[in-house]
Amino acid sequence: MKKIKVIFNPSSGRQSMERRVDRLCKLLLDDGYLISKFITQKKDDAMIETMKACKEDWDIIVVSGGDGTVNEVAKGIANSERKIPVAILSSGTVNDFANYMKIPKNIIDFYDMIKKENTIDVDLGKVNSEYFVNVAAGGLLTNVGYQVLPETKMVLGRMAYYIEGLKEITLQNFEPIKLSVESEECSLDEEVLLFLISNSSSIGGFKKLAPKADVLDGLLDIVIVKKSGVQDLANIFINIFSGDHINHPNVVYFKSKSVRLDTREKVSIDIDGEYGGKLPATFEIVPKAFRIIV
Repeated sequence: MKKIKVIFNPSSGRQSMERRVDRLCKLLLDDGYLISKFITQKKDDAMIETMKACKEDWDIIVVSGGDGTVNEVAKGIANSERKIPVAILSSGTVNDFANYMKIPKNIIDFYDMIKKENTIDVDLGKVNSEYFVNVAAGGLLTNVGYQVLPETKMVLGRMAYYIEGLKEITLQNFEPIKLSVESEECSLDEEVLLFLISNSSSIGGFKKLAPKADVLDGLLDIVIVKKSGVQDLANIFINIFSGDHINHPNVVYFKSKSVRLDTREKVSIDIDGEYGGKLPATFEIVPKAFRIIV
């Protein structure tokens, strides 16, 4: 008998998500699986429960939540000796990683995916002692994810991010950051508006923000937007939809196993939509650290 631990964040997405999770649990129970559902209440609950599950005899973890909840489960796996396969059921405002991996959203399709147990081991990013599934970032708009109140996300969905983003652009007035970048592939000191250290290509709902990113290549993708005028910035953001922004002269794009970022200013790091400390920091890849069901 297979044992499945379901970790569910009720504050991610709309309230209908709990009904979807319950439907999945019923399908699995009817098929002979042993199910235990854990509901998160606060930050790090998903990580702690994952670490407990890794010490016990659970066969699969199903995580239902946004990118932040998936991040906590990945962090729990990375900090454990046993690598339990994880199935990601999208339910947050933005589910970049699940969308990038083309994980089914339909409950029947998701249930069939679990039964087949087709797994792959994907890379994780690491910054200091924190891990990220999707992206670590700083600068313009990157603190929007953790500034939006959970209740606002539940009511407005993705629109909550856009509203907060518009407010931040008005407040920041495109203030640049003096950034020092050091890696084998690139060394620069530059005034920048934004930096992204990405594991996958889909970030903040944009599918080609790091267009060459691959969670299986053992490399991070670094995107840096230099200080730009409004016209150049508009051109860069328009081209994000096609991935052509990386060819703009004000955009630096490269791959690396490790990169060090430093600045004299107090610049916050966003890790998978949550606050992740401040620069300076070293970002590195951890190959094949996270086993997921696809």
